[in-house]
Amino acid sequence: RPRRPHPRRMKTKVDVHDLCKGMYVSELDRPWLGTPFLFQGFEIQTDEELKQLRELCQHVYVLSGDSLPSPAIHRTKPVSAAPPAARFIKKTISEEFAVTETSSREIPRSGMPPSRYTDVTPVEEELQQAVEVERSARETIYSILDDARLGRSVDTPRAKKVVGQMTESVIRNPDALVWLTHLKKKHEYTALHSLRVCVLALALGRHLGYGPEKLNILGIGALLHDIGKLHVPIEILDKPEALTREEFEIMKLHVPNGLKILENAEGIPPAALEVVGRHHERYNGNGYAFGLSSDDIGEFGLVSAIVDTYDAITSDRSYHLSLSAADALKIIYEGRQKAYHPWLTEQFIQCMGIFPIGSIVELSTGSIGVVITANRVRRLRPRVALILSPEKKPYTPANILDLMNVTHDANGKPIEIKNMLPSGTFGINPTDYIPMHHH
Repeated sequence: RPRRPHPRRMKTKVDVHDLCKGMYVSELDRPWLGTPFLFQGFEIQTDEELKQLRELCQHVYVLSGDSLPSPAIHRTKPVSAAPPAARFIKKTISEEFAVTETSSREIPRSGMPPSRYTDVTPVEEELQQAVEVERSARETIYSILDDARLGRSVDTPRAKKVVGQMTESVIRNPDALVWLTHLKKKHEYTALHSLRVCVLALALGRHLGYGPEKLNILGIGALLHDIGKLHVPIEILDKPEALTREEFEIMKLHVPNGLKILENAEGIPPAALEVVGRHHERYNGNGYAFGLSSDDIGEFGLVSAIVDTYDAITSDRSYHLSLSAADALKIIYEGRQKAYHPWLTEQFIQCMGIFPIGSIVELSTGSIGVVITANRVRRLRPRVALILSPEKKPYTPANILDLMNVTHDANGKPIEIKNMLPSGTFGINPTDYIPMHHH
């Protein structure tokens, strides 16, 4: 089949005041980094984007002609792409495990989510409650894992109660529980990983505007998503080298095993099972256990794949050292469309913030700090605990700077975040700066 010649990309330089919605911006007159735009190339869809472009740039480059990325491209996959075996498994699995779909056909392809939440408490105040909730969630997940190990039934009411408390905390202010996910202990991986994935799933669900009931169902699925790992031998779970093919097959069984354990549990909402059954499915169909792809995975399956991966790569494991939040987000972003739903990926990055909580940052003044809270309104202006002066001398105690209010230094020079530094830079441990009221 002859290849179609590549359409001519007409790139036009346009003054920002002449921009209008529907134009595709391919380049700015400044680096993308340090702008609120996540994507290097996007179609203008909102007045907000127009406003931001006008504030930031003098002119931009716009693509025109046939070369516009067509929104229809990724929808034209033939419906029967799944091999017959996978379709057969999918049928029996949904009969056997009654996984109800949270339809992902409703997920938008672009644009902002209908977020309906504003923060109710400041992070310092929420942390007091979050510490208690997190402790009781930790005890709950340990107790549930023990019960399952001993073949006892899952204490669903207890799980629901603690997920309800986590949901309420995340609705009030998600930053508190997200902060607590930074306190990691290497040897307690499965339990605490489950807890962190639950928090991250709730934070993303809140950002997506889910109501409390939907958040609770997502949260229960996330808390229990790895319960099937009980049957995976510890040598495989903690093996420092790559798994052999046989070992990987055993590892993959944690998905159907988890479904089996929870299928017999009283009162687990069917949609919560989707998280358990689908968190290793991948957007392009390369995941397991059922080889589903794109819209067939379901919304909770797509959401849990992103948060599960994010926690895995930001945690130390026997086989890899953890990456910073920013690096993890970059990896996940690079996997959009292949491994992860593209729009949900964008939303997760926006939800975690361009400068995620706990990031070590260098300011334009030369000071070094740690990001304490996200700024959900102006994503480039979070609150930062200043730790080192421009001369790299420690500030004691750390000096809290709210970039939303403080925009210029004493000499009238603008203060902004210049770049993010790798975790461990200058020996800084971000969790030393959790904004707790010390009694």
